[in-house]
Amino acid sequence: IPNVDIDAPRAWDIWSSGEGVVVGVIDTGIDYTHPDLAGAVWTNPDEIPGNNKDDDGNGYIDDIHGWDFANGDNDPKDDHGHGSHCSGIIAGTANNGIGIAGIAWGAKVAGLKFLSADGSGYTADAVEATNYANAMGFAITSNSWGGFGYSQALRDAIDDADSLGYLYIAAAGNSYISLDRFIQYPAGYGCANIISV
Repeated sequence: IPNVDIDAPRAWDIWSSGEGVVVGVIDTGIDYTHPDLAGAVWTNPDEIPGNNKDDDGNGYIDDIHGWDFANGDNDPKDDHGHGSHCSGIIAGTANNGIGIAGIAWGAKVAGLKFLSADGSGYTADAVEATNYANAMGFAITSNSWGGFGYSQALRDAIDDADSLGYLYIAAAGNSYISLDRFIQYPAGYGCANIISV
């Protein structure tokens, strides 16, 4: 079908490729050693790797590339694959002859792992990941997950992101259902800063 695409080259003409933007990927983590992602992974400029200190005072020790909220440690490496897949779509390295070019290939992605190796997780960890993204100044988060349980705490965290001017990109799901009839969260919270995809 003609013109059924996102016109990425036209978007790049308007605003290059996302330089200076950090996208918090709230998902299964990121394979920060993957050749198509290694150059796109955010590194916390205020942390000294491996010194076992919370150099930036944010409550997380050695959060170099983000945080693993599922396991409570500083290694958000993907042990499932979904978060890395999403990260590649966002910021996969361009013009390197491998993989794909991300839509915002000049942006950085931060691993905010709250889903485990089997793809499941707790809303409380998603709330903490969202709060971390807000505190770290990540103006966009990618949230390619969802469920049917309402959480006021998660809605509050998303509203906090909105008050900071941050976007919360949320999955509409792949189930071919109307979210107007069967509300899925976080896409269905109705917050002004949510873009449901």
